[in-house]
Amino acid sequence: MQKKLLKIIKYFLFIENQRFITMKKVIGLGNALVDIMIMLENDNFLAENNLPKGSMQLVDIETSEKVNKSSEEFEKKLTSGGSAANTIQGLAKLGTGSSYIGKVCNDKYGNFFEAKLKEHKINPILLKSDTATGRAMALVSKDGERTFATYLGAAVELSADELTDNMFDGYNYFHIEGYLVYNHDLMLKAAKLAKTKGLKISLDLASFNVVEDNFDFLKTYINEYVDIIFANEEEAKAYTNKEPKEALNEFAEICEIAIVKIGSAGSYIKKGNNIYKIGVIDANLIDTTGAGDLYAAGFLYGLANNYDLEKSGKIGSILSGKVIEVIGAQMNDETWKKIKTMIDVL
Repeated sequence: MQKKLLKIIKYFLFIENQRFITMKKVIGLGNALVDIMIMLENDNFLAENNLPKGSMQLVDIETSEKVNKSSEEFEKKLTSGGSAANTIQGLAKLGTGSSYIGKVCNDKYGNFFEAKLKEHKINPILLKSDTATGRAMALVSKDGERTFATYLGAAVELSADELTDNMFDGYNYFHIEGYLVYNHDLMLKAAKLAKTKGLKISLDLASFNVVEDNFDFLKTYINEYVDIIFANEEEAKAYTNKEPKEALNEFAEICEIAIVKIGSAGSYIKKGNNIYKIGVIDANLIDTTGAGDLYAAGFLYGLANNYDLEKSGKIGSILSGKVIEVIGAQMNDETWKKIKTMIDVL
């Protein structure tokens, strides 16, 4: 009986080891930012600072410091951030081999950001600048909606010339955030290097106003390089001028996999002629920061493990549902244990 049990254990250990060996790896590129989460009492603060609710506004260092100082009465929390970094950290917490490319300063925020990557066992490819590390003032409304006043700082100084082809060696997926779209040369160089190395390219559109401001570039970029596209309802409409299902169809005509997220109604996934409707999990909404980023993490984790699209979408839904129950895009170890248990029973 003991010998039989030992054989069974060895078999399952072998299967798990094979799964780990064949698991694909993901590298991300984005604006390396530290999020300063600010919990608003009401939305008057947004109007007073000319910040449209739900948008991402680029600001200079003076404006960033002004917003930070004038919000001293509110509850605050410091976390590592940036859309692609949130996605990569989510992947790493699930055990996916990952790396992240970004640019920071050797200051307190830059050191904080790098320490967080290493803490999550992410290979940091962080170029350094004398300009202050970028930070995002993430203003969280009572309904959970977040508005960003973002000072890019050192992050925006990352240039196409600093990217090298060896950075992409050993990876299978390349995830890039739409917020980088203001640096056309960087996005183009990164995509070309990734394609040369045979990586699938995943793009998160990031924000409706980013799409509106860069429509022509994004149209060409998505057509030529993007294999997997993530968009929420507003971003999808800004790009296609269509409602979610029609937008999904349009995206799926130009990308291998299209995902359109529709908030509390879940998400749609389409590949070829196959469409999947993914629901949401029960969650206590506190802050929507990182919901889309963590959905992408869960979905890409599914692809990295060769799961089907429906299961990958469900994993994305689990991660996005859990992250909205906390302030910011970082969850504690206990929550991650619960997430892994939920994934195991799918």
